[in-house]
Amino acid sequence: MPKKKPVNLPGDGTAALLPVPPMDNWWWLSHKGTTTSFLCISLFALLIRSAVSMFPYSGAGTPPKFGDFEAQRHWMEITTNLPAIDWYRNGTHNDLTYWGLDYPPLTAYQSYIHGILLRVFNPESVSLFSSRGHESYHGKLLMRWTVLSSDALIFFPAALFFVLVYHRNRAKSGVAWHIAMILLNPCLILIDHGHFQYNCISLGLTVGAIAAVLCGSEVLTCVFFSLALSHKQMSAYFAPAFFSHLLGKCLRRKNPILSVLKLGIAVIVTFVIVWWPYLHSVDDFLMVLSRLAPFERGIYEDYVANFWCTTSILIKWKKLFTTPSLKSISLAATVLASLPSMVQQILSPSDEGFLYCLLNSSMAFYMFSFQVHEKSILMPFLAATLLALKIPDHFNHLTYYALFSMFPLLCRDKLLLPYLSLHLLFTLIYHSPGTQITLPKTKASSFSFTSFPGYRFLLRTHFFISLFLHVVYLTIQPPQKYPFLFEALIMILCFSYFVMFAIFTNYTQWTFSSHFRSADKEKKRI
Repeated sequence: MPKKKPVNLPGDGTAALLPVPPMDNWWWLSHKGTTTSFLCISLFALLIRSAVSMFPYSGAGTPPKFGDFEAQRHWMEITTNLPAIDWYRNGTHNDLTYWGLDYPPLTAYQSYIHGILLRVFNPESVSLFSSRGHESYHGKLLMRWTVLSSDALIFFPAALFFVLVYHRNRAKSGVAWHIAMILLNPCLILIDHGHFQYNCISLGLTVGAIAAVLCGSEVLTCVFFSLALSHKQMSAYFAPAFFSHLLGKCLRRKNPILSVLKLGIAVIVTFVIVWWPYLHSVDDFLMVLSRLAPFERGIYEDYVANFWCTTSILIKWKKLFTTPSLKSISLAATVLASLPSMVQQILSPSDEGFLYCLLNSSMAFYMFSFQVHEKSILMPFLAATLLALKIPDHFNHLTYYALFSMFPLLCRDKLLLPYLSLHLLFTLIYHSPGTQITLPKTKASSFSFTSFPGYRFLLRTHFFISLFLHVVYLTIQPPQKYPFLFEALIMILCFSYFVMFAIFTNYTQWTFSSHFRSADKEKKRI
């Protein structure tokens, strides 16, 4: 039985015994304040990132083109040795067939800054031509430090900004747990510090923009999100949410046209500053723009758990349709999948609805847009971490399947041990005593697939199949006729969960609509 403590009742001064709430194992952090909690968890998160960075990376020791590590190093080589106008142009000093820059200018500037650092401490790692495939110990150490420092300088402060704004009027009991979920994001750690990329920069700028929305600074939102788009074009996964939420708020003001114009100017000015070297001629601008849309790679890469790849088992999209046709079809499908969440935010904008809209629009892009990679799951998963307190059970399941969807990629990179370790770490933190989140019984939070018959059985079946596939993938060779059989099975399993998750989050977002709530009240009166 729970312990009880005496509490003085108002009026007659008598005392009554009330149950004592269960001990919160995070109290030693949360009672000292959000900033202190954040600093303590940040140090641990940096330690975990450093440990993961000791393992292999994408393309380690596999010539002639190696992998993502070599791509990032090569961009530092190009940006530090050639003028900015030649960074995206094919030529004798910049062969675009060998890891040509295919991200917006802010990525190029980031590569330049990091390249300067490498040139100071390890010049041979960025020397033109002779550094191709460079894998010296000091070169690799410096490269790893550039990712770690980018995380610490951009993603961590943005996460602190979000936490301070999001929890300013909330109970502090779940703050430390929420910080841990954001900073110990296993997918981001494995991709950036294992596989090797700089998603922490674009995602950090996006989180900063989200926090700016929550604190009512819309101009700052536009600046941050424009910077995120100028770093990685995949930030467009969140664009429908930002657009619809800001438009919905502007339409409710006395002078909506002036409000929209102000935000438009902030976006244009930010883009002009970032893109300035390539705005002097139409050809230069189109040259960069053409590098950002790799349509020649096809509608998806590898066995990614999205709609096109999963259904291609039965429908051979690449054979039935031309690339231009597939571009139009995928665009229409992405817009249609994003439309419900966008309409809800235009009709009834709210902070919580905006967070769900971010999740729904990014999931729509992941499942239906053109040219999707396994790593794209980072976008919807980031949005889910921000909502971890609202959908703890679904967030737990999403984490599992988001990681599992990248399992073949991480195995190819020889990151099995970090994959298993981070899985275990997440599970321990998520299920640690004192972190059980109790949600109010509202319409938005009470709906769950658990109310459907057989859902729990389906979820358990999914889980046991996934465990079986883990073992099979690591121990058994697939049939020669179907060399990617196990990847396909993993893809189908993860996609089926992502579909259920997307249905749940879209429904939940609509419960924040004032029209939905008023209709619900009318039903109760009847």
